Amino acid sequence: MTIKHSTRLSALVALPAALGLAVAAPAFAHGEGDGGSQNQQGRNYQVDLRPLNDSGAKGTAQLSLEGRQLTVKIDAQGLVPGQPHAQHIHGSTDGHEHTCPDQSADKDGDGIVSTTEGLPAYGDINISLTTKGDTSKASGLAVDRMPVADKDGKLSYSRTIAVSQAVADNIKDLHIVQHGIDPNGNGMYDFGKGKSDLDPKLPQEATAPADCGVINGSH
Repeated sequence: MTIKHSTRLSALVALPAALGLAVAAPAFAHGEGDGGSQNQQGRNYQVDLRPLNDSGAKGTAQLSLEGRQLTVKIDAQGLVPGQPHAQHIHGSTDGHEHTCPDQSADKDGDGIVSTTEGLPAYGDINISLTTKGDTSKASGLAVDRMPVADKDGKLSYSRTIAVSQAVADNIKDLHIVQHGIDPNGNGMYDFGKGKSDLDPKLPQEATAPADCGVINGSH
């Protein structure tokens, strides 16, 4: 069974509810238009995105924070062409240390670090990096509003989002994860690596993490 390009969004749009079963912390970002203090300004960070699950995906993210306005720019390559890629800012705003997982997180030995296997390392969603609308955890896998890689597997993303003061104060402790892999190289999400740990009706490939990066200079 495969999820082809023409049906990928209708099949994958059911994922947000499934994601809610896997993560539990409250969301902090709610999209453009939120107010907030401007007591911290002009902070810029770089994130180097490195492959997970032998995906070949990699890229760079630039984060610029002015008060509570966070601008995120991502340029990535090596993603699954023509497919949506859920992406988030993960981590804790209460001092708990999170980072990117390595292959040792593959506890069931199936060769894939699944979303839930990676969760203890990279932590809960703080911001869903959607292209429009809500950016809270509730939109964690709103695939119809996630960016789609082009025919060459490249993805460019830019958005300014109003974040909570907690996120603004702890931005250096957060990091970025992109999802969606293609282990068999057939250019689409299929069930070659089994069912998603978030929803058994969906393939593992659609939800497994593809790359991850911590803010330079942090843990």
